[in-house]
Amino acid sequence: MISAMMTVVHRELLIAYRRQADIFNPLWFFIIVITLFPLGIGPEPSLLARIAPGIIWVAALLSSLLSLERLFRDDFQDGSLEQMMLTPLPIPMVAIAKVIAHWVLTGLPLLLISPLLSIFLSLDFNTWLAAFWTLLIGTPTLSFIGAIGVALTVGLQKGGVLLSLLVLPLYVPILIFATSAIEAGSLGIAYNGQIAILGAMLVGSITLTPFAIAAALKVNVN
Repeated sequence: MISAMMTVVHRELLIAYRRQADIFNPLWFFIIVITLFPLGIGPEPSLLARIAPGIIWVAALLSSLLSLERLFRDDFQDGSLEQMMLTPLPIPMVAIAKVIAHWVLTGLPLLLISPLLSIFLSLDFNTWLAAFWTLLIGTPTLSFIGAIGVALTVGLQKGGVLLSLLVLPLYVPILIFATSAIEAGSLGIAYNGQIAILGAMLVGSITLTPFAIAAALKVNVN
């Protein structure tokens, strides 16, 4: 089963490599949002440090949402999604594999460029470390929760607006606790509680969302 899941992940990464715009568009969007805020409000370090948590996570949330729609859409349109659902690999495992590939393409690049955020937003080391941990734990949760909305709207021609309406309210708790952790890190306060809650959300999403995704895909494909 693990080998079959890795095959699905490899397939998704290979398709993304051939369509490199799908990889770089969310990343460029994230970078542009981060760089425009210092230009728009001024380079004052204290002001940037105060609003940095919201900037980082709103940009991460929107960039994740930007790339969600293609998670199942292309496979649904060319029939390969139906073929995947007919394989011996359980549908929840297919969903997990596709979400892992989505995170590698969208969430992992955000982690890699996170040191750049400390320069643009005048973050000290503790604040950057808090931002890194929240992105590491929170972005996979965004992918898992967002995949449910994609599975529900995969059969619609223009489901982007509906996808946003379905997913954004579910992202609010992640946004609240992630920004709270970064703010606590900037003040030198322990943020273990916020990280633990984000970790619990991640574990819960890994455990429960694949079954919801599978149920939604069965309804839309069949």
